[in-house]
Amino acid sequence: MTFQYPLGLLGLIGIPILIIVYIIKSKFTEQTVSATYLWTLSEKFLKKKRKDNKLTGIISLILQILAIAIISLTIAHPVFTLPGAAHEYCFVLDSSGSMNIVSDEGKTRFELGKEKIKEMIEGSADGSYYTLISVGSDTTTVFEREDSKDEALVLLGEAEPGYGSQSFGEALNRAQAYFEENPGVCTYLLTDKAYSSTENLELISLSDSRDNYALSDVEYDYTVLGYLTVKGKAVSYESDATISLKLTVDGADVENGTQEISVSKTEPKDFSFTVYTEKYSEAVVEITNSDSLMLDNKNVLYNVKNENAYKTLLVSQTPFFLKSVMEVVGSADITVMEPSEYTKLEEGKDSKITGYGLYIFHSCNPKAVPTDGSVWLINPTASVENSGFNYQGVIKLDKAETLEKTKASASTVRQLLENVGGNSIYISKYSKLDTYRKFNTLFTHDGNPAIFTGMNTYGNREVVFAFDLHNSDMPLLADYVFLIKNLLDFSFPTVVDDAFYSCGQMAQINVVPNCESIRVDSPSGKISHLSTAQASSELSLDEVGVYTVTVLIGDEQREYHIYSALADAEKDPVTEAEEKIGLYGEAKEGGLDGIYDKLIIFFICLAVIMVADWMVYCYDKYQLR
Repeated sequence: MTFQYPLGLLGLIGIPILIIVYIIKSKFTEQTVSATYLWTLSEKFLKKKRKDNKLTGIISLILQILAIAIISLTIAHPVFTLPGAAHEYCFVLDSSGSMNIVSDEGKTRFELGKEKIKEMIEGSADGSYYTLISVGSDTTTVFEREDSKDEALVLLGEAEPGYGSQSFGEALNRAQAYFEENPGVCTYLLTDKAYSSTENLELISLSDSRDNYALSDVEYDYTVLGYLTVKGKAVSYESDATISLKLTVDGADVENGTQEISVSKTEPKDFSFTVYTEKYSEAVVEITNSDSLMLDNKNVLYNVKNENAYKTLLVSQTPFFLKSVMEVVGSADITVMEPSEYTKLEEGKDSKITGYGLYIFHSCNPKAVPTDGSVWLINPTASVENSGFNYQGVIKLDKAETLEKTKASASTVRQLLENVGGNSIYISKYSKLDTYRKFNTLFTHDGNPAIFTGMNTYGNREVVFAFDLHNSDMPLLADYVFLIKNLLDFSFPTVVDDAFYSCGQMAQINVVPNCESIRVDSPSGKISHLSTAQASSELSLDEVGVYTVTVLIGDEQREYHIYSALADAEKDPVTEAEEKIGLYGEAKEGGLDGIYDKLIIFFICLAVIMVADWMVYCYDKYQLR
């Protein structure tokens, strides 16, 4: 036995002090009684019949000595060593998506796994060490070699289920390190996956047969004619079944939006919906049957083109060529304005045009480029403040001549000219422009830049055509469509390229010009922020459901949505695996010294002694003599 606080034994000094007090204290007590003859007679009678009992004082002294001793021992906190009674425990808990399957008890497999770990921790001897490794979308050590039961139980209670699919390789590597250091470590794997055999670990199976229906391989197509097609596969893992499917668009039921399909056990069957809708933001396809895992019964399909739509102001008297092609290849919400109207607003004292992601000036000249968006200047006939170039006059050609495509191999230039041949673009007149900022020149004529891109003084992306589209055959060429699309992607790159992923994957979020912040709200409500320092940031999808990405661009706040679906590998309620799993090496007896420091026994003894002393005192004080 050892003492955690040995100085507490100094309280034993009170025992000799108590004995001395009992020795020197007066043995006589003063009592007031009635001075009657009857009382005097009774006193004489009692003295003859009963001897004075000194035993009560000795008993009280003994009890008080015991009380002092127990109080001192309690303060010193005795700890009893139990050789070989404790162990080191390493728990590997599966927290993948299938562990969210609900049992008949109304608890998930993950919750049942935590309960089993709790029982083992509570039943272990004090002095044991506990490690918990959680394996979900990634492998996380929740706590490591924790020697406090209470703290281990608190951290266990805070562990949350995952939704991804991850092998146990990394977790077993960590467990292997503990095993090599202490071959007596007790390793437990709690999972719903089945293995043919194990070595140096105990497999605690949390698997059972459950009804589960699931969607997989879901995708959509939306044509320019307004037809939305959603197709995929449905599967029943437990038995043959009839699965009911439903499609809703923007939260509303649609015609022909329900169907039933008969499926055989574990055999996916195709389904398809085709509905007409003028436009849509999201489509939801779901299985309406109830089962043990609802996470894989619904998929949300966001319209990526609609998600990335941006407001465009087109200032032109002849907007047809630009407006028509942008509506086909772009995601622009286009507002057309006459040049005279724009000039009037620009020159007004209280008028200011803002709030557009892209400004296009076709054959007209603003006084200065806007400050809050990308800018296209087509056929400028004067210098534009903060544009990065100077106007030096008009060059008229005697006959139409072709433009020369740049031979630069920079990655930015290659992206801008992707799928663009550029060998037969004719122009008859253009403006000579002298650039004083760094631009990427895409086409030239006689060494003069004809089409170039770059950044203006405000740091916004800028595209310049030195000629009027009406003075060129470019709008009639296939190159025109490809070039406009590339320039749109350059001017306002999409924030979200794809809106549908599987849990555990990484989603790419593009950082557009003037992006000040990117906030992400997960399906569970957790908030995080992505870096805007580089061209793109990656978002780790660790939950099933809708992620909301809020991007602040200047003064404008835009929202994008990403749906993270349960991984296909986690949808089967009973996963069979033939391989062997375990730890390498020879296990040995490695019991640790347990400890027993339950002070409750001391408190009980102290309470009994206090009660006994009180009873002795009452007997000695109040019994008639």
